[in-house]
Amino acid sequence: MARVIVDVMLKPEILDPQGRAVQGALGRLGLSGVADVRQGKQFVIELEGDLDDARRATLEELAGELLSNPVIENYTMTVLDDEAGA
Repeated sequence: MARVIVDVMLKPEILDPQGRAVQGALGRLGLSGVADVRQGKQFVIELEGDLDDARRATLEELAGELLSNPVIENYTMTVLDDEAGA
């Protein structure tokens, strides 16, 4: 079994109004010195069986085309093996 984590974030040049709103709220709630906040989303995918090269390639393709919008978002994919205690 493997766990795949896909983190999706807006590209740095894309305006992030939700992140900006959170940044303002943090300051009003007493956390000073917040330089920037960017919001994103995370997908945790648990797979049965082994994660071979073909499945990994399929996941990369799906992360780039389904889970993220390549025009405005970047993604990172992390694979955690079950044996590693994940």
